[in-house]
Order: sequence, then structure tokens, then C-alpha cells
Amino acid sequence: MKIVYAIEGLSLWVGRAFGWCILILTLSVSYEVFVRYVLNSPTVWAFDMMIQMYGALFLMCGAYALAQDTHVRADVVYRLLPIKVQASLDFVLYFLFFFPGVIALAWYGYEIASDSWRYKEVSFNSPASIQIYFFKSLIPLSGALLVLQGCAELARCVMAMRTGAWPERLADVKETEDLLASIDLDAIQSATPSNK
Repeated sequence: MKIVYAIEGLSLWVGRAFGWCILILTLSVSYEVFVRYVLNSPTVWAFDMMIQMYGALFLMCGAYALAQDTHVRADVVYRLLPIKVQASLDFVLYFLFFFPGVIALAWYGYEIASDSWRYKEVSFNSPASIQIYFFKSLIPLSGALLVLQGCAELARCVMAMRTGAWPERLADVKETEDLLASIDLDAIQSATPSNK
């Protein structure tokens, strides 16, 4: 579990670090809207910067989402299965679909990034000619992080197949709906004095 938690900790750290892209995106969009519509002086760099920030957020938070088990899945039948069957199914599906996809992302992403660095590629979307080879370097990096986190998920599957229980995940922020679902309504009602 130490290795699994170390990989998860890395995924959480990277996800939190790149989560700041949301603030940068919000501020840059607000700035662009202000200068464009109030001052009538649009920027030439904001569009490309927003694309790169959103792309970085999307790429680098994939391992975070996997570590927190927050990827969308159609689990209508899956959640009704015993945990050992869930773990066995996950284990097989990781090898059939997940690893081929993320290894391809890392492999071809490396080729794309190295070509971009060699040409010192710039964006063709705006007259600012913003450099994008830094951004393209995130493609193989995100693939590598997903491969690492996938290995941690395989270890979780093996543990669940052996014990019949999913190992605990490192705690991080919770969705509001998860917090509301975990509230014990009976405890609240018994603690609240009746208004009779």
C-alpha cells in the first residue's frame, strides 16, 4: 500500500497544482471580456492562452481523477456485483482498454512533443504566434502519469480480489452530492428536538 499511496499522492499533487489553471482561466477570460467590450481593445494572446490552460488542466488532472475514482462510468450493473467480481472485471479491462490507450498517448505524445520542440512550433490561431511546444510536452507527461496511476489501480484490484474489500483511497475534496449522501438523516432527526 505504501507504493500505491505514493503514486496516488503524486497524482493528487499534480492534480491540485494544475487545478490552479481554473483560476488563471477565470482571470484571463474576465480580463479579455473587460478589455474587449469595455475598452474596445482585445488582446491577441488571450485565446491561445485559454486553450493552453484548459488543455493543461484536462491533460494533467486525468491521473488525479483516476486516483480519486471520479471518472464517469456506467455502473448500473457493476455496482450490484460482488467486490471480487468488480475487481476482476476492472483488472481485465485495464489491460484490454486502459493501458493500450494511455501507452499510445505517452508514446505518440512523445513524438508529437519532440517534433514540436524541434520546429519550435508556434500557434497558428492568432497573430501573437504563441509558443506551444511547452504545452505539447504535457501530452507524454500526462500519459506517463496515467500509466503510473493505472499500475496503482491494478494493485488495488489485486488486493480487492484477495480480500473482497476495496482498499481505502487517499482523502481529498468531496463532491457536494457525496457529502449529502453520507449524512445520516436518522442521527440528525434523533438529535433535533421535536416542535410539538
